Amino acid sequence: MAAAARSVLAAGWAGCGRRRWGRRLPAAAAPYCTVAPQRERRQPPADMRSYLWSRYKEAKRVTKELVPSIMSNMLNPDAIFSNNEMSLSDIEIYGFDYDYTLVFYSKHLHTLIFNAARDLLINEHRYPAEIRKYDYDPNFAIRGLHYDVHRALLMKIDAFHYIQLGTVYRGLSVVPDEEVIAMYDGSHVPLEQMSDFYGKSSQGNTMKQFMDIFSLPEMTLLSCVNEYFLKNNIDYEPVHLYKDVKDSIRDVHIKGIMYRAIEADIEKYICYAEQTRAVLAKLADHGKKMFLITNSPSSFVDKGMRFIVGKDWRDLFDVVIVQADKPNFFNDKRRPFRKVNERGVLLWDKIHKLQKGQIYKQGNLYEFLKLTGWRGSKVLYFGDHIYSDLADLTLKHGWRTGAIIPELRSEIKIMNTEKYIQTMTWLQTLTGLLEHMQVHRDPDSQMILEEWKKERKEMREMNRNFFNAQFGSLFRTDENPTYFLRRLSRFADIYMASLSCLLNYEPDYTFYPRRTPLQHELPGWSDQLCTGTFRIPFLQETVQVK
Repeated sequence: MAAAARSVLAAGWAGCGRRRWGRRLPAAAAPYCTVAPQRERRQPPADMRSYLWSRYKEAKRVTKELVPSIMSNMLNPDAIFSNNEMSLSDIEIYGFDYDYTLVFYSKHLHTLIFNAARDLLINEHRYPAEIRKYDYDPNFAIRGLHYDVHRALLMKIDAFHYIQLGTVYRGLSVVPDEEVIAMYDGSHVPLEQMSDFYGKSSQGNTMKQFMDIFSLPEMTLLSCVNEYFLKNNIDYEPVHLYKDVKDSIRDVHIKGIMYRAIEADIEKYICYAEQTRAVLAKLADHGKKMFLITNSPSSFVDKGMRFIVGKDWRDLFDVVIVQADKPNFFNDKRRPFRKVNERGVLLWDKIHKLQKGQIYKQGNLYEFLKLTGWRGSKVLYFGDHIYSDLADLTLKHGWRTGAIIPELRSEIKIMNTEKYIQTMTWLQTLTGLLEHMQVHRDPDSQMILEEWKKERKEMREMNRNFFNAQFGSLFRTDENPTYFLRRLSRFADIYMASLSCLLNYEPDYTFYPRRTPLQHELPGWSDQLCTGTFRIPFLQETVQVK
């Protein structure tokens, strides 16, 4: 770190210490330290314009010196991140979902789903053939967005139910902030309007949350059809459109359109990865039991696993369950297991034991626990759908859970770029300047502060564009965590970009969550030095307010 930046940080830290004992703070940068305006002592400078711009320039200089230090502590895109402390030495049984957990798909799959569902809308739901002019745009939507079914609006909502302004779309066009505020009497969405526990719009709820990776084509198709109706001044019922698109996407799966296409050209749609087999082999070598629970059908899973793991893939798993109908599998005690023979035929035998090498269909978790005895925190289950795969397991059954978030790798790579670090560092510094200089109420100062607010707004938009031009990062709104991250933090003990990340850790490794400071807490100086996560310097203001 540059000497000047070090001295600023050190002075700021020391200043915070003195401030706590009632002594006057130096006029220096003070990370994590907020000054109460009523306790400031100095008189304001005579020339406020010169004074404020000098503080601005000093903040920019210090920020520039901090960037190299921050860049020397990059995040590893292949790391595993922890929400709860968990030791792999306690895990005896590993469970897996199939789609986007054991197997990943190429970009062609979402185009296939979009096109097939679009054709179903035209052929079976009598939608105008002109919607065929819309193609799938992989860069339009991100996971975790909410859809207002009655208003036909797609939007991003934070962990506190606030809409991120600038991310509300009607069709393919952004809705002006003033219109959003008028519609919702602000930007807050009340709890009773939010989606149910599994992200669905039901029981009077108007919002649907799209949490599944497979939902990306659904969001895009909804937006495209909305766009067509709006552009052509066609009167339509948004609720009917939502239901028809949902049914068409469902039918792409239920009618086997997607499964047949993948099986017919498996190399086009499945991303081959030797690391999937390497992960499973490593766990088997260390004596771990493994099982698979998926909603996908038997022949589809078999062909995919043969492609990515090998024809002997069943030898690695102690139990294989297909067409499980998650999340109902975790809650419905009535459905018994059925055995599936080599030709895919369902047998009527009563199941007294789940045998290795055999494939089972349906069933329920309560029967699964009874037949296997695999209970509690010795089980770790991985899945990509936070609601359908993980929520019930952690809340009701005490299993440990691991979320597979493929978007994580690309987002971390963006966060490691110099341009992103420079932008975010200065954005945080500018926010600190605004916080501390707002005590100046004279016209000249207020004019400068408005300029800074405009710059801050522009930088926020720039930050969003690093990830997705319409909706930004999967994990953050401007300042707060997204609703998606809130649920991820609640239902996943650990999360990672792919199962291959497990290869970087020993089977007895303990994951420790980072102790991030609360808003009213101060971090230890050693934490700052060890992690390199330096708080952006807030220039300390000690001017008497009149």
